[in-house]
Amino acid sequence: MMFSEIAEQEGVDENKLKKRVERGSVVLLRNSGRDIQPLAIGEGMRVKVNANIGYSPDYVDVKKELMKAEVAVEYGADTLMDLSMGVDLDGMRKKIIEHSTVPVGTVPIYQAFIEKKTEMSKEDILKMIEKNCRDGVDFVTLHCGITLDLVDKLNERLIPVTSRGGSFMAAWMIKNKQENPLYEFFDEVLEVVNEYDVVISLGDAMRPACLRDSSDELQLKELFNLGRLTKKAREANTPVIIEGPGHIPLDEIEYNVKLEKKICDNSPFYVLGPLVTDTALGYDHIAGAIGGALAAMHGADFLCYVTPSEHMGLPGIEDVKQGVIASRIAAHAADIVRLGTKEVDDEMSKARGELDWKTMFRLGVDEDIGERYPELLDKEGCSMCGKYCALKIVREYIRS
Repeated sequence: MMFSEIAEQEGVDENKLKKRVERGSVVLLRNSGRDIQPLAIGEGMRVKVNANIGYSPDYVDVKKELMKAEVAVEYGADTLMDLSMGVDLDGMRKKIIEHSTVPVGTVPIYQAFIEKKTEMSKEDILKMIEKNCRDGVDFVTLHCGITLDLVDKLNERLIPVTSRGGSFMAAWMIKNKQENPLYEFFDEVLEVVNEYDVVISLGDAMRPACLRDSSDELQLKELFNLGRLTKKAREANTPVIIEGPGHIPLDEIEYNVKLEKKICDNSPFYVLGPLVTDTALGYDHIAGAIGGALAAMHGADFLCYVTPSEHMGLPGIEDVKQGVIASRIAAHAADIVRLGTKEVDDEMSKARGELDWKTMFRLGVDEDIGERYPELLDKEGCSMCGKYCALKIVREYIRS
């Protein structure tokens, strides 16, 4: 796809888009070996949503994960990440890439650690990154910013680490008493991904797992490490995304977004949620949507969905649907402020004023909602007000 087509899709000037890509404030996701439409993420673009899928060691069901991928894209996910753990990870990754029309991301350190544990070498990690790129992934999360000085202070936290990839790298450093090879040999990582036009998503191994640890020394020191790595990536013409915090109270979200933009030279910012309370068990998709809307309004560009089963277990198909919808609402709410994109809201309001249920159901974020209220298609009003519908009463008097 040419720049002109992406610019038209995003509603931006083509020359501005090109300059932002050159500066690194916008990245285009598409592996050079895949025949999909590139996805633009970053400054001035529509806020994008990622959905995590993939099986666990306890529940291996390839068919179900592919169904989750379909549902996620159907309800508005712009990208997928395969976070599978367990057996035949090569096969699962290839199937998701084969069946997906959107960019796919992975975390190569998962498989490297599963196969080699703390015995994995720098070469093992680089080979695994290359295998993922060769298979066709469009972006890879790499936990390059966690360093030995941060690992030494993990006990100062209420919850030391919540990042799975971060825990793998921390365990390796503790066992081997060596610096993170992804940080120490970052130039070699850049050489691998550049061959395939793969975007690096610089992972937040030190993201806070609870509000108590938000914006602490470990999180912020890792961010400064990512800022240094961003400069190296720019010198090598490697596009990067910066991953951001998970659990952050409302009053720290703006600070975190603006700090990332400053430290990492306005690189696209990818946030998990953020979750604005630790008590929303079973409803974390709502807590994440609240944080996501605020983060995106202040400049975050990419929202990783959170499902109702977060912190409890592998999400089911309905969890995936609810997680994507919640994040899509958050992204759109932010785009209304960022980009002024409220045309669909005006259309919905017009339909609502005319009690046009068919159009309302079509425009809603969940087009299936009409199946739950089929009786409304034959009614002027709803069961809330009945014959005393405010819209009907005022309209009658205005017309008279």
